[in-house]
Amino acid sequence: MLDTQTTLPALAYARPQLSSARERLVRAAERLWRVEDPSGRVIGHLRIVVDPLGLRYRAERLHLTTGIFRLVGEFWRADDAVQSLRNG
Repeated sequence: MLDTQTTLPALAYARPQLSSARERLVRAAERLWRVEDPSGRVIGHLRIVVDPLGLRYRAERLHLTTGIFRLVGEFWRADDAVQSLRNG
């Protein structure tokens, strides 16, 4: 019998490796990192999302008024997600 109610255990994901040293990732939660520019200013957040085809990287910005993360984009590479925050 197939159990469709099985949940995956919480996994501690390693910090994604960026090809550029321009931004720095600081862990904010289990699958969430703050993306900081060279001056230490937070330019957005990088969230790991589990997809049936592999890990996806979601670029988000916190909307301070509502306290909700707003989606900038979802990418297969962490570098692409960070670049969307840098250029947005």
